Amino acid sequence: MSKAHGVLLVDKPKGWTSHDVVAKLRGILGERRIGHAGTLDPMATGLLVIAVGSCTRLLQFATATTKTYSGTVRLGVATDSLDADGNEIDRAPVPELTAQQVNDAARSFLGEGTQIPPMVSAVKVNGTKLYELAREGRVVDRAPRPIVVSSFDIVSAEGTDVRFVTTVSAGTYVRVLAADLAARLGTLGHLTELRRLSSGNAHVADALTLDQVGELKAAALKPPSYLVNHLPAYEADDDEVVSLRQGKQVDARDGAERAVAYSRGDVVAVMERRGAMYQPIVVLATNS
Repeated sequence: MSKAHGVLLVDKPKGWTSHDVVAKLRGILGERRIGHAGTLDPMATGLLVIAVGSCTRLLQFATATTKTYSGTVRLGVATDSLDADGNEIDRAPVPELTAQQVNDAARSFLGEGTQIPPMVSAVKVNGTKLYELAREGRVVDRAPRPIVVSSFDIVSAEGTDVRFVTTVSAGTYVRVLAADLAARLGTLGHLTELRRLSSGNAHVADALTLDQVGELKAAALKPPSYLVNHLPAYEADDDEVVSLRQGKQVDARDGAERAVAYSRGDVVAVMERRGAMYQPIVVLATNS
């Protein structure tokens, strides 16, 4: 096995699960330790932030607070999964709608709100994933979860298709947002297209296709610092590097509660404040 480590921005193709992408990359890079920040449903395309090798230990710090998507809602038809991969379960007439009405309905979702996770999702209820219960034909109560919709812009509304771009908080189900928009317009709806454009500071314009990763292999990797560059930097001297790699505390020289220790540009550890000291909570191997 290789010692590939770092970060990949991948443009996920339609029809692939996020796990399919990880499995493909394991074959390309010869590294089993691969994970991602933020799952995309099979019908969705766009940005997947991938960590490789020892860098997977940094994924816990890489969860973006906001994500931006473009998509299309098909009005008049509901599916059991709220997207085009599900089975049709109902139809309803679509009222005559003006562009102003559609835009007003979208804007009504802006700000803080709540959302009930769909049955076809990985959310757990009493230790069981909802999609497993859905496969058994069971529907259970789900607690609403807080979400924030920062923007919800209608690109076009032609016939029964409404195209949009939205920026939402992490954990928001855009297919639920799409179905809720349809309900607010007086009909049913489901998501027929979804593309993740950005996740935090990462953008799909900087992402590679799987074919491109296959050509570049390890040369496609960004450094581990990409996942933690939003945290304060702490330049560690040689003695501090040794201490951190041994799990020992070092002097907290600034007021940050969490910081990243660097040595000559390489990530050594992520640290948390313990009084006047920093305690390493994740230490990367020397070859990372």
